Amino acid sequence: MTLWEVDIYPGEGRPDRAADALRAEARDLGVTADFQVTAGHGYLVQGTLDRAGVERLSRELLGDVVVEQPLAGAVGDEVFSQPPARFGSTNGAVVVHVLPKPGVTDAVAESVVRAIADMAADDPSLQTDSVRTFRKYWFAGLPHEQVRLLTTKLLANDSIEVVIEGPLALTELHVGSPYDFQPVQVPLREASDDELQSISRQGLLSLTLIEMQTVQQHFEQLGRDPTDIELETIAQTWSEHCSHKTLAGRITYVDAQGERQFENMLKETIFAATQTVRKQLGDDDWCVSVFQDNAGIVRFDEEHNVAFKVETHNRPSALEPYGGANTGIGGVIRDTLGTGLGAKPVCNTDVFCFAPPATPHGELPPGVLHPRRVMQGVVGGVRDYGNRMGIPTVNGAVYFDRRYLGNPLVFCGDVGVLPRDKSFKEVQPNDLIVTLGGRTGRDGIHGATFSSIELTSESETTSGGAVQIGNAITEKMVLDVLLEARDRGLYTAVTDCGAGGFSSAVGEMGEKIGAEVWLDKAPLKYAGLSYTEIWISEAQERMVCSVPDEHWEELRSLCEAEGVEATAIGRFTPTGQLTLLYQDQKVGEVSMEFLHDGRPPVVRQATWQAPAPVPFAWPAELDAGAALLKILGSLNVCSKEWIIRQYDHEVQGGSVLKPLVGVANDGPGDAAVIRPVLSSQRGLAVSCGMNPHYGDLDPGAMAASGIDEAIRNCVAVGADPARIALLDNFCWGYTDRPETLGSLVRAALACQEAAIALQAPFISGKDSLNNEFSYEVAGQRRTISIPATLLISALGQVNDVKRCVSMDFKQAGNLLYLVGLTRDELGGSHLGLVENATGGTAPSVDYGVSPRVFAAIHQAIEAGLIAACHDLSEGGLAAAAAEMALAGGLGAQITQLENAPWSGSPHDSPLRQSQALLFSESNTRFLCEVRPEHQSAWESLLADVAWGRIGTVVETDRVQAHGLDGSLLLDVPLAELKDAWQKPLQW
Repeated sequence: MTLWEVDIYPGEGRPDRAADALRAEARDLGVTADFQVTAGHGYLVQGTLDRAGVERLSRELLGDVVVEQPLAGAVGDEVFSQPPARFGSTNGAVVVHVLPKPGVTDAVAESVVRAIADMAADDPSLQTDSVRTFRKYWFAGLPHEQVRLLTTKLLANDSIEVVIEGPLALTELHVGSPYDFQPVQVPLREASDDELQSISRQGLLSLTLIEMQTVQQHFEQLGRDPTDIELETIAQTWSEHCSHKTLAGRITYVDAQGERQFENMLKETIFAATQTVRKQLGDDDWCVSVFQDNAGIVRFDEEHNVAFKVETHNRPSALEPYGGANTGIGGVIRDTLGTGLGAKPVCNTDVFCFAPPATPHGELPPGVLHPRRVMQGVVGGVRDYGNRMGIPTVNGAVYFDRRYLGNPLVFCGDVGVLPRDKSFKEVQPNDLIVTLGGRTGRDGIHGATFSSIELTSESETTSGGAVQIGNAITEKMVLDVLLEARDRGLYTAVTDCGAGGFSSAVGEMGEKIGAEVWLDKAPLKYAGLSYTEIWISEAQERMVCSVPDEHWEELRSLCEAEGVEATAIGRFTPTGQLTLLYQDQKVGEVSMEFLHDGRPPVVRQATWQAPAPVPFAWPAELDAGAALLKILGSLNVCSKEWIIRQYDHEVQGGSVLKPLVGVANDGPGDAAVIRPVLSSQRGLAVSCGMNPHYGDLDPGAMAASGIDEAIRNCVAVGADPARIALLDNFCWGYTDRPETLGSLVRAALACQEAAIALQAPFISGKDSLNNEFSYEVAGQRRTISIPATLLISALGQVNDVKRCVSMDFKQAGNLLYLVGLTRDELGGSHLGLVENATGGTAPSVDYGVSPRVFAAIHQAIEAGLIAACHDLSEGGLAAAAAEMALAGGLGAQITQLENAPWSGSPHDSPLRQSQALLFSESNTRFLCEVRPEHQSAWESLLADVAWGRIGTVVETDRVQAHGLDGSLLLDVPLAELKDAWQKPLQW
């Protein structure tokens, strides 16, 4: 059996994009020497095929001879020891290969194996056993230490890849060795407290001392020590990721109002708000399933419901950005697919938090990837998975703050549609446990428990196994076959195999019944996995179904016909026990009661003390035009077109409003609108709200503002404010600190208040705690904690998508109205950020006013009275007017600022109050464009809310604003506004 190599380089005269990108990134890294580099990629092919066969594969399958130059031969052949002809001189040439580590999912290689198998059906001489991909770089003109620098910082990630300098000297591809079955017991009963903590720490169990003591006492009562798989099962089930043990724990909360006790903080705030709203709705309750399945479900129309879920995938993305984000979006797609009896994914969302991409490399703590590399990898991971699965990515946001340096945040969301009669599931006793989809490997082991610990400079080395690698093509095949099986009624319940792997999936499905699992039956990617590794692996693209015996053969045949592997690995037995077998030997048995109800409650202290109020420190001389350009050019406000253009918005044919709108399709839309059922004009609006800077002043104000922003984004495009569902994603630092946990409790209480007041129920959520990064400098420990970050996602419903409006100006001569009160709220504002002005008050929400404003805007859109509508958020009125203008290619004249509704005492001068009106970020405000013929009807509809006519859309290519005294405060050409807005991330 021969190991063959195929190298693929750009063809003669073709650009070497990868090499060009590497040169640019090298300059960012400080490598300024003029060096030569050529980049290629390749395949190692192992099998019985001969040289003619591998040359045929290189031409017909692996390379495109029109634009590429393929080279084929045996590993070690002379042709591979020299750079390609395009490289020029070979003096001093150095070659570097980057390969996935053994056991890491190689999705492209898997696809190649299947493609070769198809070819081998007609030509058996092409028979191939295994394939591995690699990337190849030739360098000249660089000292060895700089080549190593580029390799470690730009070309390879040690958590998933191996670097080979020089020619390859492999003789075969090793994919695993036989497993020597040895049951393992953990000596727990006699362990001291220190030993218990050591067992938890060394095993990456993330169990606290009291939890380890509880496990110890349980097995003392059983009269035996636990096996390794039993301890791992408990750790996965009790992890922060799977059980939300901090937020669902007992908390004593103290603030200025006194002391309050929570037995279950989430249940008594977020969950309680939803129950209150549902009671208020009564017979009009449109919630179907909340906080009990993989995703929340709400009613959509007479035949369909919709499911919505947003997950976090922070820590894996910090170690391996592409793989972490790739499997983040893949995992949340499986969440909706595993909701009810299976929802068809119709769109994706994503929200990212990064450190500034221009952060100097010399300022990076040890073990931290550069923010630009993280950003590119994360965006690529979401892009590739969504695009390859044929699911449009339609909405999202990106936030930048230096405090995300050690812990980037990656939020991935998915919306799915399912028949109303398929919205619930119930495992039946004695159903078979069937896994279908991807095979099990070592990728993702300890992912659930890893997500509960702090990252350090050693995390890339010690926790690399917690990074999963996805294969979108496999998941697309699973999706298609599962929906067909759903419609045939072949299973009674389904869930995704995500955090904790089989451990969590089977454990949760069998909670009320019991389960017996045959671990040696699970299909493996390669030999050598222990029974415990099989059980807790988080290998991707796997679903678990409960299948009645009478349907198993039909399901197996369906999966076989569609090329999806399906295997029975156990049975849901009515014993109340989780029994784990390997080669017919019992390796673990835990009662479902102890597993799901035995965890001791987390008891925490939480405090919140408001900082002393400090007035907003206005700059002595503020140039409004210059400030506006700075705001538009700031990373948090500027165009994200570089990201958005990489996503497919049109696939499935249901997109109505895209992320970018306007005459050139380059303006910032407020929310995406899609038609999930193509035979209907009924739509879904998807939006989000978040501003961590408000949280620095008041996490309660941050939470309320996030909810208001998410709702008003939906309302701005035409969604009905009476049918908006919310999701919460809390990402915080160490909640062991009372003040940190106190800020989280304050945010949750604000969520409860806002949801009830606005009648917007929370239907699902996810938290990610302990987002801190620690490292040592000169023997001193330093820690970077993320800012308190709360993402609010909103799913609104649109009665008729033909009535939707976008935010771009439509016609000169139309009137401009500001709807909603402006307050003196500049704390945490973008004006403050760009001008380094501290202090001020974070925006609040007036719940006596907000519902009326939302209802008025919705009624006006339904009546066709609004030509364009844009919510006021980052940068306030000035930024909103500029964005509407640059998107529509028309100017704006704000000549009646005195008509803008103002709440609060006047400033010390008309100038200051004018500036406050332009840049305040008060909530529940909209800038609306109205045609003159609709003026009377429009103003009549606004009788119950605060509004003011402040200006006009004009033909000129400028945005102008006059102050309260009539002076010209702002006069900026559209070209300058657009350039400032687009330039920062125009990569």
